[in-house]
Amino acid sequence: MRARRRRGTRTVLPLAAAFAVTSGVVAACEPPVPFHRPGEGAPDDPVVGLGGAAPYVELRTPRPARDPAPARVYAATGPGMLAPAARALPRRLYVATRRSVAVVDPLRLRVVDHLPAGGAARVVPSWDMRRLWAADPRRGALVPLGPAGTGRAVPVPDPAGLYFTPDGELALVLSRRPRRVGIRDPRTMRPRAAIRMPCAARHADFSLDGRGLVASCTGAGALVGVDVRGRRVARTLRLPAGARPGDVRLSPDGRTFYVADAAKGGVWLVDAATFAAAGFVRTSPGAAGLAVGRDAHRLFVAGDGYLAVLDFRTRAVTARWPLPGRAAPVVGGVSADGTALWLAAPPGVVYSISTVTGRVLHHLRVPGRPTSLVVHPQPGRYSLGGTGLYR
Repeated sequence: MRARRRRGTRTVLPLAAAFAVTSGVVAACEPPVPFHRPGEGAPDDPVVGLGGAAPYVELRTPRPARDPAPARVYAATGPGMLAPAARALPRRLYVATRRSVAVVDPLRLRVVDHLPAGGAARVVPSWDMRRLWAADPRRGALVPLGPAGTGRAVPVPDPAGLYFTPDGELALVLSRRPRRVGIRDPRTMRPRAAIRMPCAARHADFSLDGRGLVASCTGAGALVGVDVRGRRVARTLRLPAGARPGDVRLSPDGRTFYVADAAKGGVWLVDAATFAAAGFVRTSPGAAGLAVGRDAHRLFVAGDGYLAVLDFRTRAVTARWPLPGRAAPVVGGVSADGTALWLAAPPGVVYSISTVTGRVLHHLRVPGRPTSLVVHPQPGRYSLGGTGLYR
């Protein structure tokens, strides 16, 4: 309801009401420009930055305590929702081949640069997305990559995976030899502490509150819950015999972890609260890589020669598209507009497929054998590391 000034009267705004306005409560006025929470409105509409409270919100009846509103884990990763720091970055694909990192222009479909990063096996965006880190397990180093080229390598024992806490305060390095999670400064990579692990982990994702890291140990067939603040292993889940867990993704409502299993040919569902296996969905043999769609309704599961599309709500496979080649591809990530998923095949081919039809849209060759592919930048407020992990 709009406030109306009556003729001949003065309107006085009490101090309490002024305080309420600055706190994000709806005042007696309407905004000249509508604001939206992340994930709502058109891609170019103004949104509330960094997950803060909206300056103008609708008054809604609160839900009962027994029926809490579902979380929206990927609310800030919708189509076109690039962070301010990422908007000026050139659109590139970074392909690690253990020889170097090939830089690809996805618009012109050509390799525009080669970054000397030793035996880089993975490329990971930094928390603020301003730089990239190449993990080189053979040399035992993390190498910073940026617009100016390659920086000085930082010695790190066997960096198999690199992640960043949601608050950007810590870098977490998964090492297989020795088996541990190294806690480091996210900017300099200087060591701060380490957490011993019961098994060698490579893939991980964070819990809804960001305090826990769930890592997968492929060889041991297990998942490990790490209490990052407490600097300890909190829980361990042994999957059925023969399981080989790989990539990990948290569901959009924050209640379930989806874990790819190449040996079983599908994904495990793990309850985030109880840390117990809650089911299994068959997708295709060799299921290894995962990617969440920009609509946060679908999970793409890449396997041997097929890409399965899994609906988060029904937990059913809604499509199964054939892919070039027979081997499971390396998953890079979904394009910023959400229309394409970029993948890399072992023979040295990088290609994109439509997220609507599964049709191959573009492809090009790169020298070497791709071991990691990163689409950069991607929508989100910040990067959690890994491949395609944004919030």
